[in-house]
Amino acid sequence: MISVTAPAKVNLHLEVLGLRSDGFHELAMVMQSIDLSDRLSFENTADAQLSLSCDDPNLSVGDDNLILRAARLLRDRSGFSELGASIHLEKHIPIGAGLAGGSSDGAAALVGLNALWGLGHSPAELECMAAELGSDMPFCVAGGCQLCFGRGEHLEALPATLQSLAVLLVKDPTVSVSTPWAYKRCRELNQSHYLAGEAAFEQRRQALRSADWLRPLRSDLPPPLRNDLQEVVAPQTAAVRSALDLLKSIPHSLAVAMSGSGPSCFALFSDLASCRQAQDQFAPQLDRAGLKAWSCALRGDGVRIEA
Repeated sequence: MISVTAPAKVNLHLEVLGLRSDGFHELAMVMQSIDLSDRLSFENTADAQLSLSCDDPNLSVGDDNLILRAARLLRDRSGFSELGASIHLEKHIPIGAGLAGGSSDGAAALVGLNALWGLGHSPAELECMAAELGSDMPFCVAGGCQLCFGRGEHLEALPATLQSLAVLLVKDPTVSVSTPWAYKRCRELNQSHYLAGEAAFEQRRQALRSADWLRPLRSDLPPPLRNDLQEVVAPQTAAVRSALDLLKSIPHSLAVAMSGSGPSCFALFSDLASCRQAQDQFAPQLDRAGLKAWSCALRGDGVRIEA
């Protein structure tokens, strides 16, 4: 049996540049892995059957799940149709939260089954396969802190942080946000301000590459946390507004933002101890707002096989 950890991510920067020729949005992002992780276990069955179970009954374990889609893609590329596996998912990352939980689970399937079946694909090859399944999935394979361009699948690694930065992550468990809806709404409201053409896109990419706060992340020059989707999601989602207001009221937080298409929001802290202290101190307010909270350190890697 092989076990793999699949960490969540937060967006330290999410800039919607414009529309691509394929209809997707061109993005300039900084994504960061955090230590809130799902865990997947894989057992070889060699009977051409791929099965998935999960400890969360709210999650579909049918053919639409990215874990099984990734498993089928990897098996198809191998040429060995008799390969099979029994997969179990322990779910800790909230569903529909803007934290790439589903993408990370799919990436974990590629990494775990590549090892279980002895296929020998390199990380770069797994990232290419991941890009066929989802925009966030290549990042989830690589992890750490990365510049993410295109739809999010073009990665440029950033220096590891020199400090133990942490995030206080909050989410209303009763609320989810549709990512397609968020981008559609962004287009409806902001298309007149979109950039047009590769030259304009590259200028914004270069500006992000050269940002001082990225080299490396540190508490004395914290990220100015930008999320263009927050501007369109928050006015329509009371839980996001409530989460952002509460996080902004916490002393000693460095910056506050929504992650991805939401509704998860987070506050950045200089270290995990001060993050946990803030969570404990504001537990009554978080409870009254209906928010579940996690104190999470930043991770320097993505999905990984457990030793």
